[in-house]
Amino acid sequence: MDEVKRLLEGFADQAAEALPDADIEADVTRGRRALRRIKRRRRVTGVLCVAAVSALVLAVGNQVKWWGNTSEVAGGTSEPEKTAAASPTPATAPAAKPSSSETMSMFGASVVELVANKQPWSTIDCNLTPRGWTAETPIAANRVVLSQPTMRAADSAAKVVLQAGPQARSLTAVRVTDGNGKTFHIGTLNGRLTGQVKLADQWLLVELPTGTVEWPDDVLRRFMDSCTVN
Repeated sequence: MDEVKRLLEGFADQAAEALPDADIEADVTRGRRALRRIKRRRRVTGVLCVAAVSALVLAVGNQVKWWGNTSEVAGGTSEPEKTAAASPTPATAPAAKPSSSETMSMFGASVVELVANKQPWSTIDCNLTPRGWTAETPIAANRVVLSQPTMRAADSAAKVVLQAGPQARSLTAVRVTDGNGKTFHIGTLNGRLTGQVKLADQWLLVELPTGTVEWPDDVLRRFMDSCTVN
């Protein structure tokens, strides 16, 4: 700005001697007008620049706010998701009861049914016996073997063996239950489900068929509880 003014003033001084006073004053007036136009353009340009920078800052700020606030989306705030109420758990249907006096084992096989024993045995005698099982003959003094008619003589692992002895046998995985003044021990002997109980001064040992699932503990206890050793 100062350079233009000095240029005009120098030009006016150089031409002062050759030009009339009116022309010199007119040139100075035109120069001042030109300076005012330059100043106005600079002021307008500066205002426009400031406005542009402000608009950019606001736009960037709003963009950052939009991305940074996850609760806001374009068009308004998002509504929270509604979770469907869990339906009440249906009542558990009661277990179906067996249609006969027989119960079912946990594996679905029929449980042994105990009936009155009408066959005399030896020194080991029981008031109950599994239905369809009979004592093999001859019957030893301290040993009774029960089998079914379809079994072969060699199928010893599929039979029920009752033995009496003065000493208890060592069982594994033993479950002990008291009842009727007796203590029943149920466990495993040589891979077979076995129960034993002390009757008077003798121990009664009952070995069940290998892999049987038809003799739950309560049935085995009832069977042993019906027995005596003479």
